[in-house]
Amino acid sequence: MQFNSTQAAEDEPLRPGFLAGLAGMGRNLLGLLLCRIELAALELADVRAALLKLAVVFAIGILTAFFALACWTGLVVMLAWDSLGWKILAIVAVFYTLVCLGVGMYARTLLRDDRLSLPLTMAELRNDRDALQ
Repeated sequence: MQFNSTQAAEDEPLRPGFLAGLAGMGRNLLGLLLCRIELAALELADVRAALLKLAVVFAIGILTAFFALACWTGLVVMLAWDSLGWKILAIVAVFYTLVCLGVGMYARTLLRDDRLSLPLTMAELRNDRDALQ
């Protein structure tokens, strides 16, 4: 049986050196960073869609409120002025105030859905912070 130096090197398990370990840790850290950036990008796309939807709902609400206010107020005041006088203006004002509050509450529920706070990204960043401590 002959002793071969290559055979001895094959039998011994490979142990990485300090620089190899440091490079591996750097690769893992870079991979983790890229993963978190991708997650944030996905959630930002969801936030952008939610903000766009909120802006469209707000614009439609304002536009329809102005048209309704102009048309119906004129008609109702004209029809009821003989019997109610100035009281019809108060009734119309209360009605449109309630409509405006309803649209505002709907917009508030859109904001409360918590789509704008990046919950998944923040949870993953908290997990990373806890793991590194």
